[in-house]
Amino acid sequence: MKFTVLDYSIFALLLVLSSAIGLFYALSGDRQRTVQEFLLANRNMGCLPVALSLLATFQSAVAILGVPSEIYRFGTEYWFLGCSYFLGLLIPAHVFIPIFYRLRVTSTYEYLELRFNKTVRIFGTITFIFQMVIYMGVVLYAPALALNAVTGFDLWSAVLTMGLVCTLYTTLGGLKAVIWTDVFQTLVMVAGQLAVIVVGAGRVGGMAHVWHLAEREGKISGIDLDPDPFQRHTFWTLAVGGIFMMLSLYGVNQAQVQRYLSARSEREAKLSCYAVFPCQQLVLCLSCLTGLVMFVYDRQHPLAPNQHPGSHDQLVLYFVMDVLRDLPGMPGLFVACLFSGCLSTISSAFNSLATVTMEDLVRPHCPGLSESRATMLSKLLALGYGLLCLGMAYVSSMLGPVLQAAISIFGMVGGPLLGLFCLGMFFPCANPTGAVAGLLAGLAMAFWVGIGGLLQAMGGTGGPPPSNSTLLPLTGNHTTTLATTLLASTAAPLSGLQRFYSLSYLWYSAHNSTTVIVVGLVVSLLTGPTPPHTVDPRTISPLLPRLLCCLPPKYRQRLCPGGQDPPQDTDHSDAAVKPKGGVPNGLAPSGHEEEEEAGEGQGYIRTVGAPAYALQETSF
Repeated sequence: MKFTVLDYSIFALLLVLSSAIGLFYALSGDRQRTVQEFLLANRNMGCLPVALSLLATFQSAVAILGVPSEIYRFGTEYWFLGCSYFLGLLIPAHVFIPIFYRLRVTSTYEYLELRFNKTVRIFGTITFIFQMVIYMGVVLYAPALALNAVTGFDLWSAVLTMGLVCTLYTTLGGLKAVIWTDVFQTLVMVAGQLAVIVVGAGRVGGMAHVWHLAEREGKISGIDLDPDPFQRHTFWTLAVGGIFMMLSLYGVNQAQVQRYLSARSEREAKLSCYAVFPCQQLVLCLSCLTGLVMFVYDRQHPLAPNQHPGSHDQLVLYFVMDVLRDLPGMPGLFVACLFSGCLSTISSAFNSLATVTMEDLVRPHCPGLSESRATMLSKLLALGYGLLCLGMAYVSSMLGPVLQAAISIFGMVGGPLLGLFCLGMFFPCANPTGAVAGLLAGLAMAFWVGIGGLLQAMGGTGGPPPSNSTLLPLTGNHTTTLATTLLASTAAPLSGLQRFYSLSYLWYSAHNSTTVIVVGLVVSLLTGPTPPHTVDPRTISPLLPRLLCCLPPKYRQRLCPGGQDPPQDTDHSDAAVKPKGGVPNGLAPSGHEEEEEAGEGQGYIRTVGAPAYALQETSF
């Protein structure tokens, strides 16, 4: 199972084209000379490229390897995760996008300062940076390790090449290059998976035969309506628990929100969210069909004893190299598909990390920073995070069995951040003290259950994972898993904390976000809730008045600042921004005198005598 010259050529072509896109956007348009262009693509993207970029951001290589392996081992029950996609994308479109887009934020965590204070913003930012820095090295190293074990593809050549190419086009081309390379890489991912399915199904007698044999072998799962949250996969776990996992990714994650904010209007941002739904279903179907074809092919063409994979992570690659061995260039296409997932994920990580670092940690302390210097610093941050990714990949190579814990961190942190934003948007009484206490409690709960589950999965010895585990997450396009969920159900009944640690990973976002909300509300009430008149109505969900419509007016007024729904859909493109002395629609409360502090290419609106939330950044 070795690569040919043609395979290497196809793989190299992927790298060249990805780099070319970055160079094109570095030398065209405004040449990434402003922060708006570099970090937000000038807020001028259409819904289709944004939708494909949203899809590609978390459709990582570990998912391309992990989902077919899940179907091969446990059957098609995982397919029901698709039921969570509808609400998991509809809710962000109507709850989170309107708030973020109308506030004209660049970093998601700017919202936290507008709603609470700067301390909450910093806590949120640091939590996100920790999450993504740990994650991006693993997502680059893990598939390269599996590829090296199966094909002999040089491990560190793959890691260094992918990391450097990704750093190159992200640093040069900014978000616009990231989005368009995501579009190209999504097409490569679909082409690679389709090629494997078509060739594999053709060699075992067609897709009808694949389905019939899989059904006879018990791999076509029925609907399991068991409501037990400690069961690894049931219909309710996948369809309902999966919604919260989707919300943590598509609702509040900076990498995704940044794409919404790059759309040319709020309507385009919402349409991009709608467009992701069929794309997600297609990708899930391709991954599941790959697993079924792999299962049937293995029954008819078993591997030689010396070819059996050392771990379940390598199942897909052994299958691909065997089924495509007589077709020159096709293994190279699948490897291009695999590393397209890597490129799309880590480039999004670089860009989002550069954005939050610039907007949340640098700008507040350097208010006089000129536009040209801010843009250059943003590029240097993207470059720095790219090099840090390579360092994290090296660290990942030394983690051994702790690699599962590193992957799990991504999922552990997503739920508490979701809870923090929901606390701010749906509970006007929540105060900054409650927000910080809730976030810390949510993170503590996440790591307590997560690490406890990991140690239980390892038998409490800290040794290597059991033989039926995997180093790659099995959550579709969401690499947010915990080691305890990678195990099949055990025959021995669990009790006490052991049972608590066996909570399905798909309930983790729901569990941890609920912890944040409950603790945050309790602490807020004990320390003095936020007075309704001090809450900026723009930071509260526009759906809240409708949710409280059955309450008497006096209670509704107390629980919902503003008393009425905000505008449903307004155009917040740059054309809507008044060039002198004006503000974008809905940004500053009326009835106050405004003064403008303008720098080089950048303006600030300060409302004299207004609450602190009236200080915002906008582009002139």
